[in-house]
Amino acid sequence: MATTATTVSSTSSASAVLSLRMDGELLDRLREHAARRGTSVQDYVVRTLVRNDFDERFKAAVDETDEFYGQASDRPGPSGDPARPGRGAAPGRAAAASTGTRGRPR
Repeated sequence: MATTATTVSSTSSASAVLSLRMDGELLDRLREHAARRGTSVQDYVVRTLVRNDFDERFKAAVDETDEFYGQASDRPGPSGDPARPGRGAAPGRAAAASTGTRGRPR
């Protein structure tokens, strides 16, 4: 299933044209996915690409944060347990967690 892409930029920086050549079976599957969501193939593909781009940018931001502050595995977890990474327990939360009701005994 060969897929090739070429881009042709428009004069506006707001949008560009992307032309795809793809296998007929892939296009049929994309049509099915789009139809299930009640959208056009073009909108389905654009939304999928935007979602993928967001995921990649979010992962890059998390990686950059980890590099700046250190790996999450270096920080204690919510219960203070180093095996469970996180920000650490807030004061007074340990009692609430052990009783199951905001610090009130059962």
